[in-house]
Amino acid sequence: MSDPRPHTWRNWSGLETASGLEAVRPADAEEVAALVRTAAETGRSVKAAGTGHSFTAIAAPRDLHLLPDRMRGIVAVDREAMTVTVRAGTQLKVLNAELERLGLSLHNMGDIAEQTLAGAVSTGTHGTGGRAAGLAAQVVGLELVTGTGEVLHLDAHENPDLLDLVRVGLGALGVIVTLTFAVEPLFALRAEERPMSWDAALGGFDELVAAHDHVDMYWFPHTTRLLAKCNTRLGTDLSSIAPLPAWRRRLDDDLLSNTAFGALTAALNRVPQATGPANRVAARLLGPRTYSDVAHRVFITERRVVFREMEYAVPREAGLTALAECRTALERSGLRVSFPVEIRVAPADTPALSTASGRDSFYLAFHTHRDADHTAYFALMEPILRAHGGRPHWGKLHTQDAADLAALYPRFAAFVALRERLDPQRVFANAYLDRVLGA
Repeated sequence: MSDPRPHTWRNWSGLETASGLEAVRPADAEEVAALVRTAAETGRSVKAAGTGHSFTAIAAPRDLHLLPDRMRGIVAVDREAMTVTVRAGTQLKVLNAELERLGLSLHNMGDIAEQTLAGAVSTGTHGTGGRAAGLAAQVVGLELVTGTGEVLHLDAHENPDLLDLVRVGLGALGVIVTLTFAVEPLFALRAEERPMSWDAALGGFDELVAAHDHVDMYWFPHTTRLLAKCNTRLGTDLSSIAPLPAWRRRLDDDLLSNTAFGALTAALNRVPQATGPANRVAARLLGPRTYSDVAHRVFITERRVVFREMEYAVPREAGLTALAECRTALERSGLRVSFPVEIRVAPADTPALSTASGRDSFYLAFHTHRDADHTAYFALMEPILRAHGGRPHWGKLHTQDAADLAALYPRFAAFVALRERLDPQRVFANAYLDRVLGA
């Protein structure tokens, strides 16, 4: 299904756009394969871009934009194997709701659920803690249309040697049509949120992480205050969960964390000298709260304030040192930053281009309001993270290129070789992929 009118793509943050595109809505692998073969024959490029939640141009189309509208929904549920197969254009929030209805859940996820599953998996989207933090590490099979129009099935039985190379594929190896996730019985989490001092948080960080299943922290720049969110698994008995009252959720998560925070950070763009005092007041106003709910409702947080983001994964053992160095650099710089710095940890996993591939990881994420100039801030932080062997999140802003990244990923050359095999004509290429993988 093609729309003859010129189409424009824009990502969520507004940093990347592409125009003059042909928009196509394929329904299955056969339709995708036919589109790819035609594109290869005519020298055109193909990109399956979903909701645009990457801050980079990783999903930017150049000619043919494959929209996900007709590739959504669950395909199969295998309760014996505890897997669910779902079409790749499904948004994570939709999958979460459907899994809850089925009494099932993913093991872990990040705090945003607007992405399509293909986009989230392909860029290495992750949460914190658990047995697996990244979505890709929970993928046990997928269906992929390659740059030659071949339909590949990858799981433990078919092409098992390729699965780790393809799971975080950056959209460079093909169009994902379906994904099969390992799932588990629906479970509850207890969330404990509390403010902490810098010294207490960093001094007791390892103990805090060891005591909870998932730990996420937010440091308020220009202050000595952090907010810690510690999630603990409660098991599958949901009869005793105690969600936040509706009024508290509306006050904290809707009014304060979105409406008021958005207005405040927009105002601080105009009066940056007020940022330090404003952050100190905001940090002091945060109070502790404890609640429990179905897992995805605890993991996910609505984010309506549009921002820019850079995130790096450094080795777990270097994390606290890197964070302290970033704080020192910011304090000396004279820059004013109104958004908190997010701190997460992840166990090592096996997808070749996962930022946690082969090593326990410590994530540092830096944000600015969409109307603030992020360039100086990110340029200040990035060399510190790179000096510690940091790997940039594929969907978030960074300056690394193929030569840099080849030194960070032991299987980078194997991934590039597979790209040569699956997309020899570079049907799926764009400027971002040319930079990070080489043309």
